[in-house]
Amino acid sequence: MSDSIINRSVLMLNQNYEPLTVCSARRAFVLSYQGKVEIIASKDDTPIRTVSKDYALPAVIRLWNYKHVPFKRIMLSRKNVLIRDHKRCQYCNTQKGTMTVDHIIPKARGGRESWLNLVCCCVKCNNKKGDLPPVKVGMSLIRKPVRPTFITFIQRNHSVDDLWKPYLFINSEQFAATT
Repeated sequence: MSDSIINRSVLMLNQNYEPLTVCSARRAFVLSYQGKVEIIASKDDTPIRTVSKDYALPAVIRLWNYKHVPFKRIMLSRKNVLIRDHKRCQYCNTQKGTMTVDHIIPKARGGRESWLNLVCCCVKCNNKKGDLPPVKVGMSLIRKPVRPTFITFIQRNHSVDDLWKPYLFINSEQFAATT
């Protein structure tokens, strides 16, 4: 079993088919061998070979027992704001140059560190806006900022396999639009 095969990402679902996390194919295979999960979808073209048998490479697994997981929140960080906004300036729509994070309502004017007040911004627009609200300098947001969900986080941070799409509630058209 080569390292690249066992390190591939596998979508793990709860017993109710709710996406839980992404794990390695090695972890998925071990959980399957231990009888803790069932393999819902597999990559038949890439087998895991042992001395006596070939096994299909898991792509989606489901826990046999329901695991209560508290509501998953995506941590507010510079990196995650840039991922949410596709590393695209939310004022001029460019992806060129260095991107920074901008407070829509500046901290000096009572703006908070929150998903709804932080956006990806190019250095040029950030300097133009300065310490003022966007309307005062004739700027407007291309898209209103939102708090990302755990599912969108998986969609944007992992190369989503076609076998994952039904469990992440996306179809091919939606997926093409988000990448």
